[in-house]
Amino acid sequence: MAPMAAASRPPFFPVFLDLRDKFVVIVGGGDVAARKSQALARCGARVTIVAPALCAELAARVRGDAIRHREKRFEEEDVAGAEMVIAATDDAAVNAAVGNAARAAGIPVNVADDPASSTFLMASVVERGPVQVAISTSGTSPALVRKLRARVEGAVPEGYARLAALAGRFRAASIRRLADPDARKRFWERVMEGPIAAMALEGRDDEARTALERALDEAAGEPRPMRKG
Repeated sequence: MAPMAAASRPPFFPVFLDLRDKFVVIVGGGDVAARKSQALARCGARVTIVAPALCAELAARVRGDAIRHREKRFEEEDVAGAEMVIAATDDAAVNAAVGNAARAAGIPVNVADDPASSTFLMASVVERGPVQVAISTSGTSPALVRKLRARVEGAVPEGYARLAALAGRFRAASIRRLADPDARKRFWERVMEGPIAAMALEGRDDEARTALERALDEAAGEPRPMRKG
């Protein structure tokens, strides 16, 4: 049997976008559009659905003012002003028209189940608070994405949300007090591999915070003040 050819380099660049209060258009009113709209709304995007009719989930979200709805068939001008466009209908011709309109306007577009017509893909994401692990196979195998997601969910427990939040509280202070980037890098590596991280992962938040304060004082060469009493 001939050896399997080496996999080509992925054509997509992984990146996390800030979509807070950004205008996003989704064309389609079915289950796929519902899933994508939910993910985008959670990021703070202003989602507008363009579709003649909506599935029950989307209709409920429109009634709750979570998203907006243009009750109509897609037209090229529907993408005007959008930061991002998603084609999620079950009509290949409509999806193609959406993709063409968005690309012509220079707007990033994702065409459901058609990576070749997309300028970006929506990854499967495992979230633990501010920690996000995005998984993609560049559109080659949704089944493999599901398998990998299950493994990542098992390997990254909820405690990592607490650890990330703890690190976030001290990030600015570490930059201010540890001016040397290499020293700062070594400090955080010690934190993440040592007992402070273990405390946070176990839910011992107060202990972890106190220990991290002490560790930062020591790393910065600043003695902690003596407590009275």
